[in-house]
Amino acid sequence: MPSIFLLDPVTVGQIAAGEIIERPQSVVKELVENAVDAGASRVTVVLERGGTERIEVIDDGAGIAPEDLSLAVRRHATSKLRAAEDLESIGTLGFRGEGLASIAAVARLEVISRTPDAQIGSRVIAHAEDASRPEPAAAPVGTRMLVTDLFANVPVRREYLKSPSAEFTRISSWLSTFALAYPHVTFVLRHDGKDVWTLPSTGDARERLAMVFGRDAAATLVELDPDAAPTLDGRLRGFISAPGSDRGDRRMQLLFVNGRLLRSTLLAGAWTAGYATFAMIGRHPYGVLFLDLPPEHVDPNVHPTKSDVRLRFGTQVFDAVRRAIGTTLREHAAARFRDATAATGAPASVSFAPSAIDASLPHVQSLFETTLGAPEDVPAHRLRVLAQLHRTFILASDGDALLLVDQHAAHERIAYETIVGRAQGRAPSEPLLVPLVVELDAAQSAALERTRELLVEGGLEIEPFGERTYRIAATPAGYGARPFDLAGFLDDLTEEPKARDVRERIWASLACHSVTVAGERLESDEMTTLVDRLQLCANPMHCPHGRPTMVRLNPDDIAKMFKRI
Repeated sequence: MPSIFLLDPVTVGQIAAGEIIERPQSVVKELVENAVDAGASRVTVVLERGGTERIEVIDDGAGIAPEDLSLAVRRHATSKLRAAEDLESIGTLGFRGEGLASIAAVARLEVISRTPDAQIGSRVIAHAEDASRPEPAAAPVGTRMLVTDLFANVPVRREYLKSPSAEFTRISSWLSTFALAYPHVTFVLRHDGKDVWTLPSTGDARERLAMVFGRDAAATLVELDPDAAPTLDGRLRGFISAPGSDRGDRRMQLLFVNGRLLRSTLLAGAWTAGYATFAMIGRHPYGVLFLDLPPEHVDPNVHPTKSDVRLRFGTQVFDAVRRAIGTTLREHAAARFRDATAATGAPASVSFAPSAIDASLPHVQSLFETTLGAPEDVPAHRLRVLAQLHRTFILASDGDALLLVDQHAAHERIAYETIVGRAQGRAPSEPLLVPLVVELDAAQSAALERTRELLVEGGLEIEPFGERTYRIAATPAGYGARPFDLAGFLDDLTEEPKARDVRERIWASLACHSVTVAGERLESDEMTTLVDRLQLCANPMHCPHGRPTMVRLNPDDIAKMFKRI
């Protein structure tokens, strides 16, 4: 067996640096966070060849006193902790005292700093375990960090760096994203002698959002309702993407906890749950959330790069974020629907006479009366149904604009909200006069067995009737006259990702396979009733799977088609 012995300080330094300093962006992160902790109002980052040749970070913060300068580049030397119990309430971005020492272990680090009460600054140079004695240097108030010869003593790591342009892109992306949490600080980025961008200090958060998400996307972001998380022990702020504006992955679901930019999926599930029935399957919302929690509720000492945290009351925070996102989206959907239907007031030139369901049309009653509510429940301002297009879309108008309503998506939304309400109240199902017997394949049978209990909650009663054969004895009230596509329902349930709440997934699929489909002819009263009931939904703008239920064509949109404007 080999003997056990202590590693020398140089080796220890390079091991620690390997965990913290992965690439030029890691250096910029450590230095910029130190600048913010020092109270800087302006931070300038200067790069050469994507930071592979030179990284310089200049700030106008509190500076470092001459007597502390040589200690600042030593490992585990910090101004932010005094004892172990301080780890339980960390209120700064840095705290371990490893950042500067880790940089010096793999590069040449020069620090020039001056405090406000000093007449002249001081300079120290550190590399590996060696650090020079502080010497006088002309400097403005603040700190200038200069890093050169990055990874010169670990050439293997240089081989794994990307091209200078790729490394620069990483730094630019991280810095502009980090700046979202600090709008009061001016950030400047220079590369190869050119000013790339400047983010001046601002009180308008959307100016910073445009840099990260793009100007068009930032303009559509919805500000989180500040009163939507009353149970949270802390504060939740942020901006989230409007339904229908989404991306193919989660990379732009940004999270700051106490000003710390995290790259974990800590609250990814809360995004998914909050956007349930608002986002399409396979697409992801984006935006930025700012969580300000009591320091004692957050443990940032769980990752070498401080890119993740643990929360003391994670479940409560998750639930508060989910509720805040859901509440904001519902309020936004209601506002969009008011705009789309001109619900604030119908034009005086248009008169909408009430129209009840014709009792002589049994298909209308069986299809709509129970699922859509009582016929006398009509919105204050009704839309005039004009026609059915391609047996798929309903053309309606408020006298000022045209609306195209997707009949399947609209009826699916109405049915979904009805099923959810009945499941909560455990309303009875509607027995079938002739039970429907269905034979399933192995995958469909397994999916059904997993969801039978929840299907009963939603109003669909199914019982075994032989090997992989089932009998549908009752359907949700109001669907007795409609065929139910059990096999299609189970296929959807098998293919759909498991990220959403299981009840929401099942009830959404149940609604989808129980209502009007594209290509089905509707009578005038059916279309009128459907549009009326849609206006009474909690979220009338989207079906349970996130697809839009309607599109509005304003007069200006139509005028552009005819080249009038």
